[in-house]
Order: sequence, then structure tokens, then C-alpha cells
Amino acid sequence: MRKIHLCVLLVFCVPLLGLAQEDLDRKLAELLQEENQLRKQEEALKGPIEHARLAVIRRDLHLWGLPAMAAGDVLIEHPGHMLVYDEAHELPKWTAHIASTELITGNLARIDTFLMDTKVSTGTSTVEDYWNSGFDRGHMVPSADMRWSLEALTATYLYSNVAPQRPEFNRGSWGELEDWVRRTVRYGNERVFVVTGPVLTANLPKMANPGHKNEVSVPELYYKVLADLDGPDHKAIAFVMKNGVNEYPTISYAVAVDSVERLTGLDFFPALADAEEAILEAQRDPQAWYHPGDPFFGEVEPLKAPLPKGMFNTTQAKYHVGSSVTVCGTVVSTRRTAKANAIYLNMDRVHPHQDFYVTVWDSNGPNFHYDPETELVNKKVCVTGKVTLYDDIPRMSINNENELMFWEEAVRK
Repeated sequence: MRKIHLCVLLVFCVPLLGLAQEDLDRKLAELLQEENQLRKQEEALKGPIEHARLAVIRRDLHLWGLPAMAAGDVLIEHPGHMLVYDEAHELPKWTAHIASTELITGNLARIDTFLMDTKVSTGTSTVEDYWNSGFDRGHMVPSADMRWSLEALTATYLYSNVAPQRPEFNRGSWGELEDWVRRTVRYGNERVFVVTGPVLTANLPKMANPGHKNEVSVPELYYKVLADLDGPDHKAIAFVMKNGVNEYPTISYAVAVDSVERLTGLDFFPALADAEEAILEAQRDPQAWYHPGDPFFGEVEPLKAPLPKGMFNTTQAKYHVGSSVTVCGTVVSTRRTAKANAIYLNMDRVHPHQDFYVTVWDSNGPNFHYDPETELVNKKVCVTGKVTLYDDIPRMSINNENELMFWEEAVRK
């Protein structure tokens, strides 16, 4: 009887099992087909979404982001930025764009093909003006801010968006400033209105390389003005840097927007209500632009030189390697390493970006009546000893608390 039941089961169940397998295969094929259709729809939407985002940027630039137009100014509009061109200097008078959160995921490659801007009726500078000039073609609107849109990225390589910058500036502190802006967008997850340009004055020198076609001025100073008008607490800040070596950290060049208006004669963010404009343009608070997750979060400005009594700040320490001097700064972070049996005091900038640090060996711990690892954080201190180099970073080892004084005590003593 059991054999009969087994035969019956085999007769009926095996075909059913086959049907179940066929249903699964068919279901999987249907889902894969649906997924493929959704991907095609998503791909088809990318272009319209990008254009809509660019349209919003241009709308908001018109509403809030453009400096006041002066007599004779002609506004040039591109997909992701706008500008006014100064024919007398063959340079942009200013550029305006919004560093949007799309830059966080943008991954388009650099183009490096610079072209004349046909929208400028008087013509722009050309490749011949920069060729063998000794100057870089410095972007005003950074190309990296537009790596999420090919149209917007391409427009940053027009000669209406570049100005002559010394290589040590363009590849150094100017690039660091651009990175600083992108970090505040990334870690704050809020877009930033940006106005950038050269400081144009009378009698600026001209590039005079052989074969040049235009008289392109060489600015001595550049500025970048920022405004966060989206977050719950609106804020603004600006930066001014010389066209050369700027050895201090980016935040040391922060200024109030008001000061850039006096320097350039421009009126930034005129669409804001007068009361708010006055408040924002008087601000100079770099710390308000840092956000958790930023690898530079916690850094502070080095003490402004010259310091009293022959002391030096952390940026100046590198000039005194091998000498016994007093270096002052803020302990922004500390760390203890079992491997080195030491406490490291990072001054002004957090590890691993510090320009100077102090070592307290564990064997010298009893020479302090407090724990340096915890008690010195966020304190301004001055340390005295011999400056040495380790991995190209200036440092100093101190043996006891007599070699360390708090800033207030050091300047008073």
C-alpha cells in the first residue's frame, strides 16, 4: 500500500515541482526586465534633472547671488555660473556661482581644454596670452565644483573664467581655499553662494610673453566671498589672498565681506534686506563654517605675528629648526601612543594636518603636576626648547612643566 502511495506522489508531485521551478525562473526574468526598464527610465531622467538643477542655480543667482551691476557691466550667463568681464584688464571682474551639494558625488574628469568665451562680445584672453607666460590659468569658478554637470564643467574652462596666477599660488593656497569651500558644503550638506574674482586696480602689470595677443593684467590680490543663505542661521565670510606664496592656513586669510567691498568697490548680495546684509557682511567667524566629519574640524588660526618677546607662532616654527626658541599656539587635540610611549600635543591644527606639535615622553610625566593629555586641550600655550623635524613636520620635546607656560602668563611675564 505504501508503494502505491509513493508512486502516486511521484506521479503528481514531480510535475508540480517542475512547475514551481518554472514559476520562479519566470518571476526572476520578469523582475530583471522591470529593473532594466527602471534603469532606462532613470537614465532618461538624468538629463532633465541636471538641467532643472542648473535652472534653479541660475534663478537663485539672479535672486540672491549677484553683486550689484555697475554702469557698463554686461552680465554673461553660463549653465552653472555668471560673470561680468572687464575688457580693460582682459579678466573677469567677478564670477558668481553656487557650490551645490551635487559636488559631493560629482565625478567627471577635468577637461583642460581652454576656449575663448564667444558670449563676451569684446573677446577674451586667449591661449597665446598665457603660453610661456610663467602664470597658471587660475579658475575663478573651480572646475571641481561643477564635476556633476558636463555643461557647467565645460564652461569653467572658458577664458572668461580664468586669470593669471603664479603657480605656487594656484597649486597651493588658492587650491586649498577651494577645497575648504567644498568641505563646508560636503560636511554641512548645504549649498554656498560664492563670488570670486581678482582685485582690479589701475596700473597693474601686464603679462608680456612673446606672442601674446592681449594686454592681460596680473592681479596682486584675489578674493572669494561666501554666503550660506539656506541654513537656519545665515552667515557670510570672505577671503583675500596675495598672488604668490600664502604660508598660513586658509582660515588665516578670512576677512569680513565689508572689507572686500571696500577693497574692490563691489556691492555683494544687494538683494538681501539691508539689516541682514549689514549683519552678514560684518561677520568673520571661520569656526561657524566647520562641521563634524570635516578632517580639519577643530583647527584654529595661528597667533598673529609678530608675537611679543621674540616668540614665534606655529607657522614660523619651521624657520627655526635646530634652534632653541619659544613657540606659541593653541592645543587643539592630544593623543597618546603606546608605541612611542608619549603624549602628542597638536598645536593649532589637528593630526595629521598639524604644522607643529609637542612631544611629552611618558618618562617625563611625573614632572607635570597635571595630565598634559587632558588639561591642555583648547589652551593657548607657549613651549620653549629646540625645534627638530620628524617626517618634515617641526616638533619640540619638553621635559617638564617649566618649559611650558600658558599664553596669558607668557605675555605678562
